[in-house]
Amino acid sequence: MRACLASLRQELVALTGSDELKDVEVFVIDNASADQSAEMVAEAHPWVKLTANADNRGFAAGNNQALAHATGQFVLLLNPDTEIVPGALKTLLNFFDTHPKAGVVAPQLLNTDGSIQRSCRAFPTFLGMVFELIGLSRMFPAGSSYGQKFREYKMLDWNHDDERQVDQPEGACLMIKRQLLDEIGTLDEGFFMLFEEVDWCFRAKKAGWEIWFTPTAQVLHHYGQSIKQVKVRMILSSHKGLYRFWHKHYRGNRWWLDGIAYSGLMALAYVRIAAYRLRGLVSSS
Repeated sequence: MRACLASLRQELVALTGSDELKDVEVFVIDNASADQSAEMVAEAHPWVKLTANADNRGFAAGNNQALAHATGQFVLLLNPDTEIVPGALKTLLNFFDTHPKAGVVAPQLLNTDGSIQRSCRAFPTFLGMVFELIGLSRMFPAGSSYGQKFREYKMLDWNHDDERQVDQPEGACLMIKRQLLDEIGTLDEGFFMLFEEVDWCFRAKKAGWEIWFTPTAQVLHHYGQSIKQVKVRMILSSHKGLYRFWHKHYRGNRWWLDGIAYSGLMALAYVRIAAYRLRGLVSSS
């Protein structure tokens, strides 16, 4: 969080030409973190508007708290485990000038070591998710034609090194046009964590907006630093989110599939949890 806000402030000062930052709004929503993040923000970053929730309301609800008060023509959603590479914000803002149909633009995410992070996905399909959840997407080498179908969901044959339209970029950093928010609304709070941005991007594309990825803007994403502590909860939340996404967008009138879809996804979730814990035991022995 500290590094994220420091890099954000540097970018905003460069954009506005002023240390006072009177023409920007920065909201920090703390979802009852246990590491004194809220206290750090209040003490070290009085220029932001801090909301410290008494409980964890989830990713979607937390972002919606900020979106409810944001008034700018463009809105940036930014995870606390990121650092903005200088010039990225200006590049993202300028992108909308040359792409009038764009409602969302995402930067290239970089791992802590500077390598490219594959941060975009295709919208989930039944077969695509089956291939991913049972590991088929990782069994075939990149570039092999016979394995291409298995790798479509995570776009594993693309190195995220060129500009293109995508279905769903990761929500770690997204620049959003206000007009899009006014048209389709904010994040669905029925998703507690994971798949809320997938649902939101799906709604945006359904409404006719374009979603773009550009490597001309870069953001460091220290992925997994906090996830490791709640890995089991993340797996369960991911599978519940996928079920909600399927039920909301793909189910239609096929109500008889509800039980099959939910029980199947949760069974796979517990298989993944068991495998994760087994790997932990093996590595510690």
